[in-house]
Amino acid sequence: MLIVFIKYPEPGKTKTRLIPALGSIAAADLQHTMSQHVLKVVKEFCQAARRESDIRFTGATDDQMADLYGTEWRYREQGDGDLGERLTRSVTDGFLSGAKAVVVIGTDCPTLTADHLQIAFDWLLETDVVLGPALDGGYYLIGLRQPHAELFKGISWSTECVLQQTVQAASHMGLSVRLLEYLADIDKPEDLPGFIALG
Repeated sequence: MLIVFIKYPEPGKTKTRLIPALGSIAAADLQHTMSQHVLKVVKEFCQAARRESDIRFTGATDDQMADLYGTEWRYREQGDGDLGERLTRSVTDGFLSGAKAVVVIGTDCPTLTADHLQIAFDWLLETDVVLGPALDGGYYLIGLRQPHAELFKGISWSTECVLQQTVQAASHMGLSVRLLEYLADIDKPEDLPGFIALG
């Protein structure tokens, strides 16, 4: 199963670190544009690979999400808690639904492709944890073949330590890890030139 974490693009409440450079409306528009891109990639991948997908959202209702991104998707709220708790909940639900492997992605990485997703699922046939490392020290993808909630505990979310701490946690648990290629997230003003170059 492929799970997509999306934040509803409400001005002033999304991409807040970009607001000083772009303003609240343009920052929300950027969030929306990147979400649309990722959903296009997800649709392409799921149709080709015959995989199921879930959209886990925050900041909206099911109806608002459907109005913005279409009614073809299965929407579920991420629920309460920090990112680790929300990831744990979503991954656990994925495995409870019968998935043999679960991959979670966000919408902050405009260079994500269907090939990255296919490689992640292929590697999960033999690897416990697959991570898509981001240049800022986090990750844009995590894939598991069992619901290891410990991987999401004690992580300093939204810092440059996220990837390192996650790899260390997996190592302490005796889990095998493989890394996809490094990609850039768009989170801060200094990330914008790379996004503009893509356009």
